[in-house]
Amino acid sequence: MGLTACGGGGDSGASKTVRITLTNHVWTENIKQALPEFEKQTGLKAEITQLGEDQLSDQYNVKLNAGSSDIDVMMYRPLQEGRLFAKNKYLADLSEQVKANKDWDFGDFQAGPVEATTYEGKPVGVPIITEQEVLYYRKDLLGKAGLSAPPKTLDELKAAAAKIKAAEPDVAGFVARTGKSAAVTQFSSFLYSFGGDFVDGSGKAAVNSEAAKQAYAYYGGLIKDSGPANVSTDMSWSEAMAIFTQGKAAFYTEANSLYKNATDPAKSKVSDKVGFAPFPAGPSGSKPYNIPAWALGINSNSENTGNAWKFIEWATSKAQTLAQQKSGVPGARSSVWTNPEGTSTFPKDMVAAIAASTKDGVGHDRPRVVKVAESREIVGQPIVDAITGKDAAAAADTANAAFQKFLDDEAK
Repeated sequence: MGLTACGGGGDSGASKTVRITLTNHVWTENIKQALPEFEKQTGLKAEITQLGEDQLSDQYNVKLNAGSSDIDVMMYRPLQEGRLFAKNKYLADLSEQVKANKDWDFGDFQAGPVEATTYEGKPVGVPIITEQEVLYYRKDLLGKAGLSAPPKTLDELKAAAAKIKAAEPDVAGFVARTGKSAAVTQFSSFLYSFGGDFVDGSGKAAVNSEAAKQAYAYYGGLIKDSGPANVSTDMSWSEAMAIFTQGKAAFYTEANSLYKNATDPAKSKVSDKVGFAPFPAGPSGSKPYNIPAWALGINSNSENTGNAWKFIEWATSKAQTLAQQKSGVPGARSSVWTNPEGTSTFPKDMVAAIAASTKDGVGHDRPRVVKVAESREIVGQPIVDAITGKDAAAAADTANAAFQKFLDDEAK
């Protein structure tokens, strides 16, 4: 397999055309604009196939399963299909490549995203687009409630949300995702900040640990007690964001990548009143996720691995990452966040929130398994139960038994 054949230099008789499969994304549009620079620098030709997410998954399922060599570089979602791809040996081991060029500087990539693109101790991808969870809040409502700063802890968030809801009958103190699958990623930061995780250090299901039970009860209770009236238990980000942007909620925890929905006057009635803050600290501190939404990898069956790496090295270089970030694509390199040029297009308080998130961020926002969608349905059920006033601890025990069976089945 290409896991051992993937050297950092050129391949003997390698094609001068690098075949690259990318998804529809701002990152992709930016890279396409810059391709002449890559082709001029290397003498190679980049042949881009661009697909929607569903089409991309379908093509990978067909071609990678068949052992096809006609994809060299592949853009993939580390937390959605990364474990499946690595387990099936679709992704080449990049251990040698990431060490070869000191100027490229693999050490500049943030720890959380690198963790998510590593499999069994070996890098199999390079993160390109990151996300962290932050606190969105209404500056005006804080002022009216006599609060001088956004909450720094989850206890403070709970108290502030209750205070605002009591004072403003038409406004929820807090809103967030409520759908059992959709909410899992945003709930994860609460789970980590309470000291829990989806699995323990030995790989056993841990969604009924004391920390997990507290996190489920807190998240569900916050929405039940301070959330919108008659709250739906089927909200993804778009429904929760709509409540916030219509001026109907004071606090909202969500991925930073969606922030322009809240600050764009065309989309938000409160665009000039929105602030951002680091994820509030729980008993174990502030531990939001810091994940790569997308990464680049090399098809282990590619016969053009050396030139494929040249493309990845260029596309993930400090210069390209900075250019992407300036256009609003949050990068995985630490250097772009400390460079004023790299943060100039982001709100100042968002930059501060991201800096805090990347310091202690956790590199996954959902269970790290092969069948991700199925796992989310299981571990998300106690969220819905807690929101609807059921016993969160009992729901966590039920979910844990189901999740352990799921893990055992997947390990077979």
